[in-house]
Amino acid sequence: MRPAWAEVSLTNLRQNFRNIQQHVGREVVVCPVVKGDATGHGAIDCARALQEEGARWFAVGSTEEGVRLRDAGITDRILLLAGYWQGEEEEVLRRRLTPAVWEPWHISRLARAIGRCGDGPFPVHLKADTGLGRLGVDDCCLPEVLRALRSTPELELEGVFTHLASAEVLDMPDTSEQMARFEKVRQTVLEAGFSPVYFHMANSAAIVTRPATWHDMVRPGMSLFGYYPRFVSAGTNCTVPCPSVTPVLSWKTRIISLRELPANQPVGYNGTYVTAAATRLAVLPVGYADGLSRQLSSRGRAIVRDAFAPIVGIIAMELTLLDVSRIEGVCVGDEVILIGSTEHCCITAWEHAEIENTVPDEVLCRITTRIPRHYVDDRSRGVHH
Repeated sequence: MRPAWAEVSLTNLRQNFRNIQQHVGREVVVCPVVKGDATGHGAIDCARALQEEGARWFAVGSTEEGVRLRDAGITDRILLLAGYWQGEEEEVLRRRLTPAVWEPWHISRLARAIGRCGDGPFPVHLKADTGLGRLGVDDCCLPEVLRALRSTPELELEGVFTHLASAEVLDMPDTSEQMARFEKVRQTVLEAGFSPVYFHMANSAAIVTRPATWHDMVRPGMSLFGYYPRFVSAGTNCTVPCPSVTPVLSWKTRIISLRELPANQPVGYNGTYVTAAATRLAVLPVGYADGLSRQLSSRGRAIVRDAFAPIVGIIAMELTLLDVSRIEGVCVGDEVILIGSTEHCCITAWEHAEIENTVPDEVLCRITTRIPRHYVDDRSRGVHH
């Protein structure tokens, strides 16, 4: 096989989950967010490890993602954060997925499906829009939706939740405003005679910065896989005490060829990089088809023999060049780390993200299925694919 792979440490994942659970306390349910194929880490293997570790809820982005987990043997609760689409309601019921609802048709179609193929009451979670402006019922429509739920005994309002827009920005008022709006939603729901088991709104950032948002459940995503957002106050980055987490994924490849080039030699497409002196280049069998962004061209770096080597030239679809002139003893077959660490060097998904003006989530999600995931787990003392 082509020498390019990602190592996913289920050991680190388990420890991250334990640390987050310890931080919020045993009385708060930790619901791992494994949408986007667990942010590119592989939802099935990650969910299996987390279920073994004690996770009793998982959150996904679609019915399809929920079905894949059920097919893989995940038996615990699965929350559909973005609800379901028309025509999926019978599959939602059959697979015992827990959908978010906020539109009247969510409620009516589920009720009809229960009448055709199942017994109620079936649990749902009401999604409230408290300021993000994407999905969820807003304040003015909340009474109507609650009346619809009240008149639909086939459904049980098990939970109420919302999503925060910028909990990592410590001095912006919008998070406090969302918290206040969610409290009004909570009071309205209770006054309407409902008794949900769960109220939840905390993402990875709020788990750190806003303990008042924890309620009955928290939904870590990014932090579960070893990363926090950049916390900001007064427009600058700041340090916030966080539960310890360790990156779960490392991205590796090998040198497939070495090239000796003279000074003043253009390198790669369009000759955008020109050697300043005699240069030794290493060729890597990865490129943007694998998820390595072209924005890293002549700006990013990799680790070779516990030393940094700069990326030079334009990253191609399947090939990338490194300048290894200053690293002694480099050979064809040497391991190269694109994301990960050695004794003296470390490259995180945050490093890629800052060059690309994005977030680590996108960097990790973008690593394509051309890159096989190798799962490492101390519990099983082995590696599987």
